[in-house]
Amino acid sequence: MTTTVPRGIIIAAPRSGAGKTTVTLGLLRALVRRGTHVQPFKCGPDYIDLAFHTVAAQRTSYNLDGWAMSVPQLMELVGGVAADADIAVVEGVMGLFDGAPQPGRSGRGSAADLAALLGWPVVLVLDVSGQTETAAAVALGCARFRDDIAVAGVILNRIASERHRALIEPAFATVGIKVLGALPRDQQVSLPERHLGLVQAQEIAAIEAYLDRLATSVSASVDLDAVLACAQRVRAIGHPAPTSGFGIRPPGQRIALASDAAFSFSYPHLLRQWRAEGAEIVPFSPLNDEAPDPAADAVWLPGGYPELHAGRLASASSFLGSLRAMAARGVAIHGECGGYMTLGTGLEDAGGTRHAMAGLLSLETSFAKRRLHLGYRCATLLADCSLGRKGACVYGHEFHYATILSEADDPLIDCRDAAGRAIAERGARRTTVTGSFLHVLSGEDA
Repeated sequence: MTTTVPRGIIIAAPRSGAGKTTVTLGLLRALVRRGTHVQPFKCGPDYIDLAFHTVAAQRTSYNLDGWAMSVPQLMELVGGVAADADIAVVEGVMGLFDGAPQPGRSGRGSAADLAALLGWPVVLVLDVSGQTETAAAVALGCARFRDDIAVAGVILNRIASERHRALIEPAFATVGIKVLGALPRDQQVSLPERHLGLVQAQEIAAIEAYLDRLATSVSASVDLDAVLACAQRVRAIGHPAPTSGFGIRPPGQRIALASDAAFSFSYPHLLRQWRAEGAEIVPFSPLNDEAPDPAADAVWLPGGYPELHAGRLASASSFLGSLRAMAARGVAIHGECGGYMTLGTGLEDAGGTRHAMAGLLSLETSFAKRRLHLGYRCATLLADCSLGRKGACVYGHEFHYATILSEADDPLIDCRDAAGRAIAERGARRTTVTGSFLHVLSGEDA
């Protein structure tokens, strides 16, 4: 059997920083303003872009990660969330062909791998600053590098002037690649950034005005009808398997989920799966000193930016006291990255000030001594926990600058990078409290 899903395109680029996110957001909002139902996706493990997509498209965006997710999981997600959309728009990751050094569950995680799997054409975003005909050569190289993907057209970004555009376009006609539009150089459409990437959508007060400005620019500079015409239906791979069993099982029947500016890196596909399996998710805000629901049988602290709010979290007596009381009762509590640090004993901010955290794990971390930890991870669970049964494998991503000053609890995971090499990340467990720096995308049973 096969399943019918909408037509789709993948917005990619030859490199990071070419303007994929800007163009994707402008397209999403411009299409929505025309009355088009657009389902956004993000290739790879990024969790910040999703929130921008969601606001722009007025529809929840989801990750499609070929390294961490299996083919059935990817197909179920595409078919399940995009079935009633007119078009799916995927924002790529890094450069079009850039991925992990070794294949994961269904590829190396590149935008090209996803395009090959789904059969969705690529719309290439080219930063043409300081270029003319060379831009066409770059596009032609991308179009011919692999024969299992199709480059349907290009959007030229950061055009300096109409004369600049006139010097570029003839070369594209020569190589037979469509120019779908050309966006002028405009510093006012740049998004603010911080150490993990873009500032979060919820932190930008004028986000709607920004997106509308971007949509107006895209509508004026890009042929939206031509972009829609590029889209193709997903390649028939067979009927998708049920949702259950392709992520990680719900850690409880009633899950208290930390959700605010300090804890915002929750993967929507996991929350969707937990709900599909009958779990109830009850959000709460540690920053507002809200306690987790006392009736919850699991607490989940996702990643985020606790280091930016460490003083406020340290003084959140209701949150911390309730968390400790629930741990004493044996409630399962798990923290990912920022949540993991919050479960520790102390967190040192960038200025060197130490803030006392929950003290449920012995972890001491510091942002005064920054060191980048980045990459895909495959981890085997060393004990039963919120992530699954002992011996199960979970797949995720690590991205942080924290330094561990001390950690004395039992390890939670045996962790490998995308090349299969053992790495230092071990997580921690103490009774029913667990945590690690992994942002978990999916898992397999032992």
